[in-house]
Amino acid sequence: MAPKDENSVKLFLSIGLDEKTATTTINNPKVTANLTAVIHEAGVTDGCDRTTGNLLYTVATKHHSNLRLHRPTLFDYIVSSKIKTPAQLDAAVSFFDKNSPEDFKLNEFEEACGVGVEVSAEDIEKAAEEVFEEHKSAILEQRYRTNVGQLLGHVRKSLPWADPKIVKDVIDRKMYELLGEKTAADNEKPTKKKEKKEKPAAKAEEKKAAVEATPEPSEEELNPYSIFPQPEQNLMVHTEVFYSDGSVLKCNNKKEVLDKHLKVTGGKVYTRFPPEPNGYLHIGHAKAMFVDFGLAKERGGCCYLRYDDTNPEAEKKEYINHIEEIVSWMGWEPFKITYTSDYFQELYDLAVELIRRGHAYVDHQNADEIKEYREKKMNSPWRDRPIEESLRLFDDMRRGKIEEGKATLRMKQDMQNDNCNMYDLIAYRIKFTPHPHAGDKWCIYPSYDFAHCTVDSLENITHSLCTLEFETRRASYYWLLHSLDLYMPYVWEYSRLNITNTVMSKRKLNYIVTNNHVDGWDDPRLLTLAGLRRRGVTPTAINAFVRGMGITRSDGSMIHVSRLEHHIREELNKTAPRTMVVLNPLKVVITNLESDKVIELDAKRWPDAQNDDPSAFYKVPFSRVVYIDQSDFRMKDSKDYYGLAPGKSVLLRYGFPIKCTNVVFADDNETIREIHAEYDPEKKTKPKGVLHWVAESSPGKEPIKVEVRLFEKLFNSENPAELNDDWLTDINPNSKVVVSDAYAVSILKDAAVGDRFQFERLGYFAVDKDSEPGKLVFNRTVTLRDSYGKGGK
Repeated sequence: MAPKDENSVKLFLSIGLDEKTATTTINNPKVTANLTAVIHEAGVTDGCDRTTGNLLYTVATKHHSNLRLHRPTLFDYIVSSKIKTPAQLDAAVSFFDKNSPEDFKLNEFEEACGVGVEVSAEDIEKAAEEVFEEHKSAILEQRYRTNVGQLLGHVRKSLPWADPKIVKDVIDRKMYELLGEKTAADNEKPTKKKEKKEKPAAKAEEKKAAVEATPEPSEEELNPYSIFPQPEQNLMVHTEVFYSDGSVLKCNNKKEVLDKHLKVTGGKVYTRFPPEPNGYLHIGHAKAMFVDFGLAKERGGCCYLRYDDTNPEAEKKEYINHIEEIVSWMGWEPFKITYTSDYFQELYDLAVELIRRGHAYVDHQNADEIKEYREKKMNSPWRDRPIEESLRLFDDMRRGKIEEGKATLRMKQDMQNDNCNMYDLIAYRIKFTPHPHAGDKWCIYPSYDFAHCTVDSLENITHSLCTLEFETRRASYYWLLHSLDLYMPYVWEYSRLNITNTVMSKRKLNYIVTNNHVDGWDDPRLLTLAGLRRRGVTPTAINAFVRGMGITRSDGSMIHVSRLEHHIREELNKTAPRTMVVLNPLKVVITNLESDKVIELDAKRWPDAQNDDPSAFYKVPFSRVVYIDQSDFRMKDSKDYYGLAPGKSVLLRYGFPIKCTNVVFADDNETIREIHAEYDPEKKTKPKGVLHWVAESSPGKEPIKVEVRLFEKLFNSENPAELNDDWLTDINPNSKVVVSDAYAVSILKDAAVGDRFQFERLGYFAVDKDSEPGKLVFNRTVTLRDSYGKGGK
């Protein structure tokens, strides 16, 4: 790290930023400059507390450009802790947006953003108590179907400056105190009830009140693609390249160039999804697909699937096939499938033209020398060699006359620039490696920095969309297109998708796959799209999750995996039929039922099944021997326990109440071998506990056995990348638990690979590809409990 960068990191750490945020920030020169200026203007160069630092960071990254006139006032309030929450900061920014400095009134400003208002934990507790008291009857009736968001809204209405996280924790605790543990009924989809007809006037008033209470969604929420300009607007200055000599290059399309482009495209939107075929796609690529394919679809345009195959050593046919197949599975249809290697001749010709124009040269520095010269901002000794000499040497490179590593073609940019992506980037390097798509025609290959923007231009891409780590490459992107007088696409960067308890670096994914820390690229514990599919996740759920993230530029945020799980449950709750499986069977003998008697019962495939719809039910046998889960029996009963215990009754789901009358132990007098119970054929008893179960279909015939794989988070830490070289030690050794001898109801015997079910009281499961005739294997997709909102962003 350069001394200048080290000083910036030290400065950013002093205001309470974590090390990852600080080091990520310095990769973006614009944000680095903004934050440095904010710290100096706020007078906290010697450091400050983390709360103050986070607010200053928000100003630098989110509100930098529209607060210049008001910044002295704002910084004074932040540093003095008069403004100390994001809600207060947002309110202050909103106030400044509506008021010029001449109209500024201190008392109105302080009132608008809650200055001096202290909200204690006791205040929140009291407000929540009042809300629960007012809505108690409705909460008891709706139980865990209660709209918690409305309860939060009631508390926040009376305490607008309360910490929303504390409010949410208090609401969750009070829900639990009032209702206790969730029951099986709480997890069922509610049956729709016919509404009573109301008087027209009353209904109109209610509708009016509901409309007034519901905030209007923003245009961006309704259509995340509304932020992007139309192709015909692409005459704007895309970026400004600041040279070290003080000159500025303003990059934009000339009218004749844009007119030519629009004539070719017919004015349509053209995008591209450009994965490198060096591994399997992960959920971050799902966001890229949503942005690239989604924009083209929304605007009635075209999206290429373009393989960025400039590195022949890392690419495999397996990955190419996988990418095409998974794109289709995700619901996207490419306008055309292309390869960067399709354009190798055009790219070579453009490289020759770049040399002719004096903007590229053949260099003989090795990798270490290039690194050293870049760190010192020194020009290569071969930078100013004659154009004819570079043309001859580049031709020698193409003909294989120069050894690998002995020469590169470099772009002649600006070695003294503040942006390291202008340090004479490599355009071509020599590799005597056959190409998976182009064969052995070439022994020189273009770099990403040379090929990406030029192929975008050759394919007439209107919107070149990528993640924020590429923002600093904008200067190089437009410098090259400007130097060759090529059409310039509109470039826009969005935040990459970071999810907790996993890794999404292709290098790390490749390592844990090739070193057998997981069971292949499609291991259900991975957030590869193949792994998610094998786990039972639907593309609908993935796309809904990605859409919920939006297409924003707020980088560095870590999305809690529970947010993804929430969308998975939402989808599977609607599409996965219900059934029953017992993971750890405990034998229960129904002593008052004849040994040869079997009663056929109707079980629901769907919680809201109508009685007149036979397809919504399946048959389950109730016989003298049934099995419940070992976890549903205790020798000692307690008030908050709803399972079976000696002398206690429970209801078997869709069946009868049973009462434990005896417990039979094994020879060690500790292990329970079986339970004896009596059933209530009249169903007169009304126990609180409801258990899932599986029975013998006929005397002595065991239920079908299945293997069930229970998956947990692959990494213990939310952000294993922060552990640097120790990240592998964070792998959760219990991330996969295999239950080999679970019992299932007979309806599952015909399940096919990929079929999804809800195992009642257990979660959602899908049939795995390892299934064989007579031995089905199920992967747990997600548990029933939804912790979204409790674990993080």
